[in-house]
Amino acid sequence: MTTYDYDLFVIGAGSGGVRAARLTALGGKRVAVAEEHRVGGTCVIRGCVPKKFMVMASDFAHAFEIAEGYGWTIDARFDWPKFIETKDVEIARLSGIYVANLGKAGVELIHGRAVLKDAHTVVIAGKGEDGGDLTVTAEKILIATGGRPWMPESLPGIEHAITSEEAFHLPALPKRILIAGGGYIAVEFAGIFAGLGVETTLIYRGPNILRGFDDDVRAHLAGEIEKRGIKVILGCQHTEIRQTESGLLNVLENGMELETDVVMFATGRTPHVKGLGLEAAGVELDDDGAIKVDDLSRTTAENIWAIGDVTDRMNLTPVAIREAVAFHETVYRDNPQAFDYEAVATAVFSQPPVGVVGLSENEARRAFEGAVDVYVTRFRPMKYAFTGSDERMLMKLVVHAGTDRVVGVHIVGPEAPEMIQLAAIAVKAGLTKAQWDATCAVHPTMAEELVTLKVKQTAETNAG
Repeated sequence: MTTYDYDLFVIGAGSGGVRAARLTALGGKRVAVAEEHRVGGTCVIRGCVPKKFMVMASDFAHAFEIAEGYGWTIDARFDWPKFIETKDVEIARLSGIYVANLGKAGVELIHGRAVLKDAHTVVIAGKGEDGGDLTVTAEKILIATGGRPWMPESLPGIEHAITSEEAFHLPALPKRILIAGGGYIAVEFAGIFAGLGVETTLIYRGPNILRGFDDDVRAHLAGEIEKRGIKVILGCQHTEIRQTESGLLNVLENGMELETDVVMFATGRTPHVKGLGLEAAGVELDDDGAIKVDDLSRTTAENIWAIGDVTDRMNLTPVAIREAVAFHETVYRDNPQAFDYEAVATAVFSQPPVGVVGLSENEARRAFEGAVDVYVTRFRPMKYAFTGSDERMLMKLVVHAGTDRVVGVHIVGPEAPEMIQLAAIAVKAGLTKAQWDATCAVHPTMAEELVTLKVKQTAETNAG
């Protein structure tokens, strides 16, 4: 019988990798995890957590504007260096908690880049006792290396641009920024910088932002973010970025030229697989460059699994954690589990934010051959109506007409992410529109609209 150094070796100490390592070690197995950067992964170090801090910081400007309509007089200034320092301290604290929890569970943490030599052997550069490479073996290996920002390397002047990862560490707040991209990362950072007083332009090559979201959500949010001062240019992309004496000149294919201080590309993320040694271990990639896995997260190598963004299934932190739990149950508790990707709620922390769970209207019409009822409301929240603001909220329910089940909920407006978490329970449980209607409203709230929608949308009402 072959003896290995570890029962499980995890490559990548993000949310998914850490959860899998801890559960397995707590079950009495010998576990090690290697991380080439900081423990915590994309979410904690360079993703949703620091980005949410930035969203909250930037939203104060809007809150101050509303406060003046309620009689407050406010003289406020924003200190970027102070914010960055406080944010970095908090991120370090959270990363430290991850490290401590690994230690308490009995997981060995190796700070270094791990590369597969074969299906059971991992090499970590510079981590040997003599300063050379450390080579270890493991019965099973889990890959959880996440993703990295993608940039168009062939674009002239791309070396002058940054990605979302550098945006967290800008030495000074720019006066002008151009953000390329139309996905959730681009839209969120556009709101962040605009809220902090930066002259912000968002360009996207597609016909509207947030591709893949419900069309009503896309159209509504595009209008609302422009009300927040963001200039949106659609159907366009860069032809060149040129350094000037006073900034960066963005040359666009529509003939426009805009000078900004910073150019940020948020044009997608790709699985982090480069140089990982996958071929040597017999691990195959799919056509999009993600690690190919089955429903139980097993790769094409019998003893190697992969979870999280590196598999490009549903790139959300809570999903990676659930995939980690399913992996542990499958491999170490003889309880095969496949994560259910249906009706997973998600939020876009744009300004205003978006909350979504279930099917878009178009997806539902395709799935149910048109047997769909749609309920939509657009209204001014009470808080904004008081001040005369023209900001509006969108709520939309998509219902399968054959069963009366609510199969999609879409919200754009204040507190949408908080609302969608609770709405997701009802959608996941398969509750019907009649059951939603039977739920008494909480008044006065924005959320009460979710249980008081009575008029089905028609082509005429949607046009209005």
